[in-house]
Amino acid sequence: MATLPALAPWQRRALAQAAAALAEGHFGHATLVVGPARIGKRALAEHLAKRVLCLAPSGDGDACGWCRSCTLFASRSQYDPPETRPDGAPSHPWGHSAHPDLRFVGYEINQKTGKPRAEIVIEQVRALSEAMTLTPRLGGAQVVIVDPADAINWSAFNALLKTLEEPQPGRYLWLLSANPARLPATIRSRCQRLELRLPPADEALQWLATRGHRGELAREALDAARGHPGLADAWASGDGLALRRAVAQDLQVLQRGQAAPAEVAQRWVADGRADERLRHLAELALQEAAGLTDPARTRTLAARFDAANRTRDLLRSTVRADLAVTETLLGWCA
Repeated sequence: MATLPALAPWQRRALAQAAAALAEGHFGHATLVVGPARIGKRALAEHLAKRVLCLAPSGDGDACGWCRSCTLFASRSQYDPPETRPDGAPSHPWGHSAHPDLRFVGYEINQKTGKPRAEIVIEQVRALSEAMTLTPRLGGAQVVIVDPADAINWSAFNALLKTLEEPQPGRYLWLLSANPARLPATIRSRCQRLELRLPPADEALQWLATRGHRGELAREALDAARGHPGLADAWASGDGLALRRAVAQDLQVLQRGQAAPAEVAQRWVADGRADERLRHLAELALQEAAGLTDPARTRTLAARFDAANRTRDLLRSTVRADLAVTETLLGWCA
């Protein structure tokens, strides 16, 4: 059995919003669940799915936890070989559910090559569309969660449109996205929107304390993450803050002319963590720009911020990572 994590206050608010819409009959067939990466979209969607699928909900509509639906919902397993995201994290953190009317779609293994796919392809979308035409096995609702929707390729988006245009009662399709602007307007316009927003700083710090992060460490992590508690938790739990400090040191070395951009870039990509370093690089540019009144300096830092984020996008393609990172770092030597 797999246990979903307890929801944080900002997730509970979004769940309450969705539950109210369900109770009033205003919760649509397709929903775009949006919010920054690591803010808890997947946990929210799964808690909501458990509620929707429950066969014996409580008076307030919450899942009972003991009916056949809830029991099957909690029975989980990972596929072998394991499905992973491009960063190596599990595609489905709590595994696939044994519930016959709950389907997860995400990064999967290419059966022809045996390697993880880098996108969600048309065959996956066709399979989910076909599944949503079937009668729910347990006689209740049916839920499909696509995570992340940003990974759907353009051919697959076209296939998805038909499902969005032909809704059926009791069928729910939830698309999780940290970058909804990347989705076609035809997809966004056919979905309701459920948004997870960053919480107030005090609430985030209280939540970080429940995760074991207190005092200056918690504040440093939250400031570095620009108020994002999930990201602050990840950095405080691992070596994210140390990596940020190392990136800042590398910038000083570059700007003093004590190392070449190509040399630093080679180190940044060698351990597969170039994306994390580039994120810190962008955030350091933003941090330095805060409060500046010099227009020229502000434009320079804005260009560096944009360049770091563009390179993060490029790293998801077949580009030579070391060359892309080198070009970005050259902008810090001027």
